[in-house]
Amino acid sequence: MVFEPPQRLVRALGETAPDGGADWLEKLPEAAREAVALRGLTVERVQVPGGRSSLVVLVRTADDTPAVLKLAPARARPESERAALAHWNGLGTVRLLEPSSSDGALLLERLHPDVSVRSLPEAKALLEAAGTLRRLWVEPPAGDTAHAFETVAERTGRQAEAMRAGAAGAPEVAPLVSAALAAREELLAEPPEHRLLHGTFRQSKVLSAERMPWLAVGPDPVVGECAFDLARLVRDRVEDLVAQPSGATTTRRRVKRLAESLEIDQKRLRGWTLFRAVESGVRARRVGRVQDAELLLEFAGWL
Repeated sequence: MVFEPPQRLVRALGETAPDGGADWLEKLPEAAREAVALRGLTVERVQVPGGRSSLVVLVRTADDTPAVLKLAPARARPESERAALAHWNGLGTVRLLEPSSSDGALLLERLHPDVSVRSLPEAKALLEAAGTLRRLWVEPPAGDTAHAFETVAERTGRQAEAMRAGAAGAPEVAPLVSAALAAREELLAEPPEHRLLHGTFRQSKVLSAERMPWLAVGPDPVVGECAFDLARLVRDRVEDLVAQPSGATTTRRRVKRLAESLEIDQKRLRGWTLFRAVESGVRARRVGRVQDAELLLEFAGWL
């Protein structure tokens, strides 16, 4: 079996990793072969287009159970994902099939990788995704495991520094960056709760399953307030929103509807949606994804 990394993964690493992920990608085929042999797995195929931070391989275990083997570089925090999945224990998420590993790979329950909630009509997709997300908002683990997770303050602090750098010498984005940074400071002053969050939740992260209709995959877990997690969902299908003549009105209505359905303060949801959209837009601009940057920054301007 040739473990060829999908182009989506190669492209994403090229944008985010210091060396484009070259060293990890070079070692990936051998690491994948070793992970398969260690567990006595039978390989079906590499999932394409796959994820942006990991190689996803569809496999079968020694007793012929369908499963997924996931390999990610250390910078993608796979052990943090493992700790979160172990804590959720299948409640709203894919189930972890081995509690630990010597090689850092994750062996996971097989869902239906080609069927996400994004395949549903927009209103139904948002409803199902929000319902899945609600189940993930649990008390974070205590003790040593708690140190496996970043806080919202820590993660957004790193992002804020990159945003300031990205706005330097760019007067067209500076006002939005200033507004987003001010919103962050205000939101961090009095967080209303302290929960384990998915961290990178969106419709494409919710897959069809057997034991439940929909389950979440691919967390980059973080601990903080629920509005931060919901904020990424607000801008799902941003290209469709921007294409609509009523996109701004639809966006504000979506903030209101999602906030009310999940009992989140609208102002806090709007603030985190602004911060996360501007952060993503500035990052897209920095790596040359001009169209994505324009969409995200136009969306942010509506908030």
